[in-house]
Amino acid sequence: MFIMILGAFLATLNQTIMSVAVPELMSDFSISASTAQWLTTGYMLVNGVLIPITAYLMQRFTTRELFQSSMLIFLVGTILSALAGNFPVLLTGRLIQAVGAA
Repeated sequence: MFIMILGAFLATLNQTIMSVAVPELMSDFSISASTAQWLTTGYMLVNGVLIPITAYLMQRFTTRELFQSSMLIFLVGTILSALAGNFPVLLTGRLIQAVGAA
């Protein structure tokens, strides 16, 4: 139960944590504010599209399988984002994180 609560907390925290990192990312990647905002917008967009699909997935898979796969997908996105050397890779990592969080 603790692991499930922790996973849900981290996925929710990840939605809002980018707002404090945007100025640093703008200078590190030499991008505009509107481009950097895609990190948050893209995450919310993918998350919003995939949440309704979760109801279908819950009918096809067990809760354990769904939770484990979503946390694995979230971890892959986190690792990709952490190793990103440019903005498109970082954005791709964030979108993968959103798939896992949804």
